[in-house]
Amino acid sequence: MEAAGAMIAAHDLKKSFHLDQTEVHVLNGVSLEITRGEMVAIVGASGVGKTTLLHILGTLDRPTSGSVRFDGEDVFAKDELALADFRNRKIGFVFQFHHLLPEFTALENVMMPALIRRQTQEEAHAAAESVLKEVGLEHRLEHRTGEMSGGEQQRVAVARALVLRPDLVLADEPTGNLDTHTGEDVFKLMRDLNRAKGVTFVIVTHNEALSNQADRIIRMVDGRIAHSAKDED
Repeated sequence: MEAAGAMIAAHDLKKSFHLDQTEVHVLNGVSLEITRGEMVAIVGASGVGKTTLLHILGTLDRPTSGSVRFDGEDVFAKDELALADFRNRKIGFVFQFHHLLPEFTALENVMMPALIRRQTQEEAHAAAESVLKEVGLEHRLEHRTGEMSGGEQQRVAVARALVLRPDLVLADEPTGNLDTHTGEDVFKLMRDLNRAKGVTFVIVTHNEALSNQADRIIRMVDGRIAHSAKDED
């Protein structure tokens, strides 16, 4: 049973892949809970299962066994169509490589998820403009993202993740492709959005200095959670 107030409750997640004739175990019984409004950092060495866990929490991949409940609902009981609809409504994603369309403006990139959700052009425009202002890019709305700095591009990616006002944002190494100062700025932006807007963030990062700013740090070793602790600051 998940604790009262847990937005996400993952229980005994296991994930295996077959590589040639060998079965590779990536997750080995991961259980965790995420409370609404938390900022959680997942840390650990390369290859311990951080990104696989994030993809399962985001319903981009299914576990070999185990369950994920979102507000008490078993998400993997859904068929693929219902799961895609759930993911589009509830979850935003930020990746290390922003996957923006460089020939499109910041505004057009951020409008895209809203248009895919069949919002009108006017609704999508208003939503995108609002969230771009929240990430400090009100002066760059009509600039093509291919002409922007790495930090600005990642801010556009954060805005795109937030444009549909998801309950949860999952970020996989969002500062990994940025220099130290720019990475700190982007992480601070997510921290500020978490505090001001109550957006729940789960962030995979190698950066220990940044992870220490999260409410809680989950450390993974060999496909398991080795340690989970609140930030003491």
